[in-house]
Amino acid sequence: MHLFAEPEVWVLLAVVVFAIGVWKSRRVILGGLDARAARIRDELETARRLRDEAQEALAGYQNQQRDAAAEAEAIIAHAKAEAERIAAQAARNLEETLERRQRLAKERIAQEEAKALSEIRAVTVDVAIAAARQVIVAELDEGRGAALIDLAIADLPRQLGNSAGARS
Repeated sequence: MHLFAEPEVWVLLAVVVFAIGVWKSRRVILGGLDARAARIRDELETARRLRDEAQEALAGYQNQQRDAAAEAEAIIAHAKAEAERIAAQAARNLEETLERRQRLAKERIAQEEAKALSEIRAVTVDVAIAAARQVIVAELDEGRGAALIDLAIADLPRQLGNSAGARS
């Protein structure tokens, strides 16, 4: 029993027990390590997949942004063209309105001129009649006036016959 009294024996025995324990538990230790490695591999694969999805989403959003920018430019170009068309139409409408108002103003001026000429003629006739009346009154005596009236009455049937013939 002298062998068990040496500390080296006990150290050797402990190393052997430890080696057997490690040998027996290697499956548990390796299984744990394998499980951890598998979990890390899964996490890396998930991270790769998420990165790929994020890159695809980013590319999709960039395409949408380019499409939206192109559509916005097209809308702006269409709006500018429409604004130019409306401005041109408004200019044409304004020109037509001005021409119509100018024509109406000219017509009104012509009507007013004709009315003024007619009034001037009427006033001229009235003035001429008044002047003739004054001349006749000043120059005509009673006997001569009666002779003119008799002459006008005698000529009346002939004038009435001419005006009836002119109407027929």
